[in-house]
Amino acid sequence: MSHANEFAQANDTWLTYPGPGRNLTEGELLMNETFLKLFVKLQNLKTSEEGQDLVEYALLVALIALVCVTGVSKVATAVNSVFTNISSSLS
Repeated sequence: MSHANEFAQANDTWLTYPGPGRNLTEGELLMNETFLKLFVKLQNLKTSEEGQDLVEYALLVALIALVCVTGVSKVATAVNSVFTNISSSLS
């Protein structure tokens, strides 16, 4: 017996939807159960703060990478000018 059928038998009076005298089919019970689980997960996701730490670390890593790229390009320009000066003085 599926979970939906067990739920239907335990809550038989609640499952007279959409009108009196009409019980939900197994497919309708399964669909309702799936939508209820999805709704609960979305509510938990909305109130959860677990993902915020990951986003903060990702932003921090992106900022550090940007600073490193900028710093390396400035160092590369300085090293290039030093070698250009050495090359011109040796000529």
